[in-house]
Amino acid sequence: MSEEFHKVRRLPPYVFEEVNKKKAAARARGVDIIDLGMGNPDLPTPKFVVDKLCEAIRDPRTHRYSASKGIAGLRRAQAAYYERRFNVKLNPDTQIVAALGSKEGFANMAQAITAPGDVVLCPNPTYPIHAFGFLMAGGTIRSIPAKPDEDFLRAIDRAVRHSIPKPIAIILNYPSNPTAYEADLDFYKEVVKFARENEIIILSDLAYAEIFFDGAPPPSVLEVPGAMDVTVEFTSMSKTFSMPGWRVGFAVGNERLIAALARVKSYLDYGAFTPIQVAATAALNAGDAAVEEVRSIYRHRRDVMVESFGRAGFEVPPPSSTMFAWTQIPERFRAMGSLEFSKLLIEKADVAVAPGIGFGEYGDDYVRIALVENEHRLRQAARNIKRFLASGHDPVQKASLAGASQ
Repeated sequence: MSEEFHKVRRLPPYVFEEVNKKKAAARARGVDIIDLGMGNPDLPTPKFVVDKLCEAIRDPRTHRYSASKGIAGLRRAQAAYYERRFNVKLNPDTQIVAALGSKEGFANMAQAITAPGDVVLCPNPTYPIHAFGFLMAGGTIRSIPAKPDEDFLRAIDRAVRHSIPKPIAIILNYPSNPTAYEADLDFYKEVVKFARENEIIILSDLAYAEIFFDGAPPPSVLEVPGAMDVTVEFTSMSKTFSMPGWRVGFAVGNERLIAALARVKSYLDYGAFTPIQVAATAALNAGDAAVEEVRSIYRHRRDVMVESFGRAGFEVPPPSSTMFAWTQIPERFRAMGSLEFSKLLIEKADVAVAPGIGFGEYGDDYVRIALVENEHRLRQAARNIKRFLASGHDPVQKASLAGASQ
């Protein structure tokens, strides 16, 4: 068994692991690393949700196997949320599946719809599972621009005309992780029209629907008439209710696609632990105030980060949604690439960020900064970065000296 397994071999190196090793080594030396890399919410799950979990877990009937597609009450709560928030009506029995997080739901949807060699149109940069889910399922990725504009629309048109075989699906991710790009309904209308005319599936990742700060709330592509014919959309409880470790998400939309996902999942899992699903139901049904509080905290952190990092000489464009900022590497470090720059920040500033290359090759001039530390820690990160930038560290000169010594 000396050769690498086929599916593992198809996956590129996990670049975030290099940053994680650097963080772990620094912490082992006693260094206080301010970790703004992983999008792992630090806020506590609302108390009423935890209380509902404790109540449900005391009932021994909830200790048995659960339902792979989610308990009926949870699916009804998700349907009520979509009607309340987007004015989209969903049948809880045929158009909703509860997943072990939106990431798991997306990966299993890829397994359900992909034949070997199928082409999928995927934004670049984007959240890794959007590409890797299809690569693991035997598909092929064709990159398209991440920004929801005319270039995106031209790219999907070119892809359909010139790809053999014709693409089976288009991936949407707005508000976007990592870029925080947002799409409006006019853009969604164009994509839906194109997908219906060309018989292409739309897979929309709407995990950050409720983490927005400026302007109107982000829409759902399912608000567009006819979108239900071709679309499945994925949402998550992780960021909205600070429940990342609970692993609850949803896939909603086209009945045929949802049925395919439900069938694949039925062979793979028994669903989340029932008390978790009961607590998630309570969150969806009565958690609007908690969501607003989460949104307010991230908004304040965003403002602190943009202001303090800017004063430190590291300009960060203010994101209007998500819990991330997507910012270019300072110009004098850009040639080294995002992975080496991220490792340098750990070494010289005790700050961890996510290298943009981990989200696709077109992200290599950028890093993603997560709002997962409090305001004091964000200001400390800015002070550390200011000292580093003022130190005169010159990566170009360092590289040339290293080359001369060889």
